[in-house]
Amino acid sequence: MTHNIYRGWRILGAPTVTKNGALLGPGRSLRLRNHSPAGFNWGYGGSGPAQLALAILLEELEDDELALTLYQDFKFAVVAGWEGSWSLTSVDIRAWLERAIAADACNATGRANAVDCPDA
Repeated sequence: MTHNIYRGWRILGAPTVTKNGALLGPGRSLRLRNHSPAGFNWGYGGSGPAQLALAILLEELEDDELALTLYQDFKFAVVAGWEGSWSLTSVDIRAWLERAIAADACNATGRANAVDCPDA
């Protein structure tokens, strides 16, 4: 498994995002879902964070359909909570993904409130 590091910060108020030190742009994610032509953002549940969540999951999962299925949940669970500068690794994303899949399985079987069912 590749170990990627995503980082975000603001330069003069403009959001900047990198993957392993290289600028990550919204191009690929915009071609699939055009939420925010102005680019990425974070710290709330809007269009800029949706574009960023989709872009990160597209990069990390390399599965367009799975990324499209999960990015809104990822936005609300992870991206919307960031303030200021942030850093995220492949390990962090995989851990969130495992929790989200486990929570979906619990919900699908009617066990959402069971002790062994995680919150996504």
